[in-house]
Amino acid sequence: MSASARLEALGLTLPEVATPVGTYVPAKAHGDLVYTSGQLPLVDGELLAVGVVGQRSGDVSPERALECARACILNALAAVANASGGLDSIVSIVKITGFVASAPGFTAQPAVINGASGVLADVFGESGRHARSAVGVASLPLGAPVEIELIAQVRTLA
Repeated sequence: MSASARLEALGLTLPEVATPVGTYVPAKAHGDLVYTSGQLPLVDGELLAVGVVGQRSGDVSPERALECARACILNALAAVANASGGLDSIVSIVKITGFVASAPGFTAQPAVINGASGVLADVFGESGRHARSAVGVASLPLGAPVEIELIAQVRTLA
């Protein structure tokens, strides 16, 4: 089954590629690799949540942050697909780097980024298994709780 068919079977769709808020491109191809810029949890142009992730009152819950990671990775896949000729041009997910705006003492960044890793495994199977970093940071652009970068191997364009 193709990646696009798996995505559809999961009830997921790729969003429109987000317009950059600075002087950069959403994704850049180099040989058979496509690198994305950091992707935020934007859905229909709005952040799914704002703030730091933690367990205190007013923090973004780890569960909500996991949903944000899922949105980030769909945005990253959309950027790769746009730069490479479609979702089915992706051969393998090489690496993701996840940034989690973390409240003091919050150490479950890997659990948050599992939201993205799970989507990749569901959509690409074994080809979705990847190297990964999950990093806690003080803040992220626009107050987002999660930001993700993706590196994918794609079929080279003829």
